[in-house]
Amino acid sequence: MSSAAADDGYPLHDLRIEVMPEQDGKPFICKHKAGDYFTVTDDDLITMGEGVRFPMYSLAAILPLLPAKQRDLHPNDWMNTDAVIACPDPHCGGRFRIIRETRRMHSHSENSALSLDKTSQSEDHA
Repeated sequence: MSSAAADDGYPLHDLRIEVMPEQDGKPFICKHKAGDYFTVTDDDLITMGEGVRFPMYSLAAILPLLPAKQRDLHPNDWMNTDAVIACPDPHCGGRFRIIRETRRMHSHSENSALSLDKTSQSEDHA
């Protein structure tokens, strides 16, 4: 990381999203496979292992939560404790655990075309 990056750094957690084993006697309907997982690293890159597949609707339910799970949160925020997401199919027993892993520093200047100066921030929110 450059010296400029040290001045504009922010932390994000790498994430691992894992298919949990069947629970409550509800079978998997959506072709989930217990133990399959994908990771979110390097700020926003999603990686799946060889042969791992995730149903589109399950991904659609999980994806909106990931940016918040990457960030440091207030200790009382429910996002700190709630880490299991249900498959959106009400007949499917699929559950996905979001696991925070390594906390890494990232650089605003390496991830945005906008500067951090107050002028550009006020223009963006006008």
